[in-house]
Formats: sequence, structure tokens, C-alpha cells
Amino acid sequence: MAEFDWFNRETTEAQSAEDALAWAKEAYARLKAQQQGAPDTPLDTPTDAPPDISIDIPTDTPDTPDTPDTPDTPDTPDVPAAPSLLEQAAARRDERLASVSLPVLELKPEVKTEINAELTTEIQLDSDFLWSAEVLAAQGRPAAQVSIEEIDWLGKLRRGMEKTRQGFVTQLLENLGDDPLSEQSLEQIETLLLKADVGIESTDLALDRLRLRMNEAVVDAAEAISLLKQELREQLDIPLGKQGIAPLLAPIKGRLNIWLIVGVNGVGKTTTLGKLANLAVRSGYSCLMAAGDTFRAAAVQQLQVWAERSGVAVIANPSANADPAAVVFDAIGAARSKNIELLLVDTAGRLQTKHNLMEELAKVRRIIDRLAPEAQVESLLVLDSSQGQNGLRQAMAFAAAAQLTGVILTKLDGSARGGVALAVAAETGLPIRFIGAGEGLRDLRPFNSFEFIEALLARN
Repeated sequence: MAEFDWFNRETTEAQSAEDALAWAKEAYARLKAQQQGAPDTPLDTPTDAPPDISIDIPTDTPDTPDTPDTPDTPDTPDVPAAPSLLEQAAARRDERLASVSLPVLELKPEVKTEINAELTTEIQLDSDFLWSAEVLAAQGRPAAQVSIEEIDWLGKLRRGMEKTRQGFVTQLLENLGDDPLSEQSLEQIETLLLKADVGIESTDLALDRLRLRMNEAVVDAAEAISLLKQELREQLDIPLGKQGIAPLLAPIKGRLNIWLIVGVNGVGKTTTLGKLANLAVRSGYSCLMAAGDTFRAAAVQQLQVWAERSGVAVIANPSANADPAAVVFDAIGAARSKNIELLLVDTAGRLQTKHNLMEELAKVRRIIDRLAPEAQVESLLVLDSSQGQNGLRQAMAFAAAAQLTGVILTKLDGSARGGVALAVAAETGLPIRFIGAGEGLRDLRPFNSFEFIEALLARN
């Protein structure tokens, strides 16, 4: 039973909240009663979730079997031909996959304590709760259908965007003041947007909209901020409209989905993959990991730690510098044999200038397309928000090799360049699918443009 299906979280058209305070009080009273009335919540680890288990993939070519001796007698019956090396390798692979056992995972006590602490966090009717309630109410969400997780996540997102927001919102409000919007204030807004790493193209589009409205009528500060929010939200949603895809990226139930996680060194790919697996399991999906990062020291072990925390199996090759394509090959076979819905593939970090490594990534993608043509494949680029505009060049370089379909933004909580999300959407044409704002297991969530812009332009 899923705790809360984040992949199919309700999304509605944004609207103005009639009475956000009353909505917040109603939601708070219900959530508080729910939290106090329920017994201590045990760790919700699905009993059918696969555990952390590594499958060793032999790299040596199987020895040629001895040819049986044939006696020199005419009465000897015909001896069947020995299977070929390829047939023997296929048979051994099938035996390995068939032998995978999936017992219920028993997490370490310290892991249980850590995650249970997140589940039982005391909620408070404070400024974070009120702001989160206002954002949810403005999206048309009924107070009776809101979870503690949603409230908690929005609070983390708002706090995570604080470094980007510091000075930005304050200077914006001081700039606008009580006077109508003017050409001088537009120039100052332009400077603020560029400082937040929003990007030239996104900044120009936002200013054009404000300038057009200013030429039609007198625009006060409140209307200017409202117009700015609307324009920035629409810019983030443009890639979705162009490609005709859903606002939330969700695995398709009952079939194999393969998500390839790519990016340069140090952006948090393995950590992000672990958080995605946790999100999938808690949302009711069966999940499997493939440790395709075979170059970085201890990468497989790091992935196994994340897998253990979420109760997910890992297909790995412990050999140094193993072939990532071989790991993916076996992972697809294991996913099919176990009817897995989501296969998450980790890849080695690489610079976009390293042609041989980029070609290796293209090879992995070809393996996926050839072995699983029926699968729903997503290729997601992980970008470190603190890198700002540098991430755009990475995105364009990875696009050809990995056939990118979306972006995951990480480390928003440690960056003053959260506005880079707008630059990514405008200049790459790729939708932002997930964002991370924290180091915790639950600090990665599907991207919501309305909530992101509200957090970006929230008053402190």
C-alpha cells in the first residue's frame, strides 16, 4: 500500500485562494488529529519490495567445454553437438537471474530511526505551514486531501530557495515600492533576475510582458509581481506544451519503465537515483537499480547503501572498470523476470568534452533501445543548481548522446542560483522533472512550476 503517490499527485489550474487562513486551519486541525490519534507509525517498508542484492556478472569468457571422447566403434550412437559459447553464456545468465531471491529486507536500526523521525515530525501552525497551505489552496487542493508530506515538502522548498531569494525579493519590493511600474524599475528588475541566474532569454521575455502591460495601463507593485509570477510559470511550462507531455513524470503501471540518469561528476546522480527509488517504492511501484557507474571508486557501494535504505534490489558488477552496457543488459533481464515497473540506471560521471565516455553513454542507450523496445524510456540529466549557467552547456552536450527527455535540478538548498531553472527550460527546451532541496531521503520531489515560482518569489 503506497503512503502517498507523488508521481500522480493532484495538479489543477492555479486559482486565487478565497480564504487561505481558514483553509490552513481546517487542514491543520485534520492533520494534527490524524497525527495524534494514530499509533506510532512503523516504517512503511512494503513486504513485496525487493531488497538490496548484488548480482555478480562474470566478465571472463566461459571456458570451452571439453569435447567428449568418442570410442572407435561403429555401434556408438550419434553424440549431440555441444552448445555454442553464446548458448552457454545465455544459459548461465538465465540461471543467475532465476536464482535471484527477494526476501523481505530488514533495515538497520539507525536507518529505521532516521526515516521514522521524518514520518513523525511534529507539525506546527507556523509561517511555513501557513505559506504552504496558501500555495496548495491556490492550486485548488481541498483541505481534506492534503498530506503532511506535502506541507513538509513545501516548507523545505521555501527554505531551500532562501539563498536565491535573499536580497532578490527584498530589493524587488523596495524597487517597486508604492509607485507605479516604470522603465527605471524595469531595468532594476532585469538586474535582479540576471543575478538570480534566470538567464537572458527568460529575463527578456518577462520584461517584455511587463512592458506591454505597462503601456496599456498603470501597473502597481502587486500587479507587477503577479504578472512576473505568471510569466515565469508559463516559461517553465513551455517545454511541456511543445512536447505534449504530462506535467508530472510518472512510471506507467504494469509495464517496464527505464530511467537513465546522466550528468557530470559531482552533481549528485547516485544520490538522486537513490531518492527516486525511495519515492517510487513509497508511491506503490516496484523498482530495481542498475549500478552502471563502474568507473568511480565505491560507486556501487554507495548505490547499495541508498538501495538498502529504500528496500530496492541492485544489479551490479563488483569488478573494476566493468562494462556498463553489460550491467544494463543483465538489469533489463532481471527487471523482466521479476515484472519490475521502474528500472533506474546509474551512469558514470563524465565531462561533456570526453568523446570516448560520451560514446560509452550512447552505447548504453543503444542497448536499452535494442533490448527493451517496448519499455517507456526516459533519459534524465542531473544538474547542480549551484553551477548556474555552466549547467546549460552540459545539457546541450549530453542531449545528443543520451537523447535527453528531462532535467533533474539538485542542491537548490545550497545555491543562490535557483533561477537557473528558467534558463534551463528556455534555452534547452527540456522540461524540469524533479527538484532536490535537501540531503534527506525524502528531499526530492516532482517539479511543480507553480510551487517553484511561489517559493522563488515568496516574502521572507
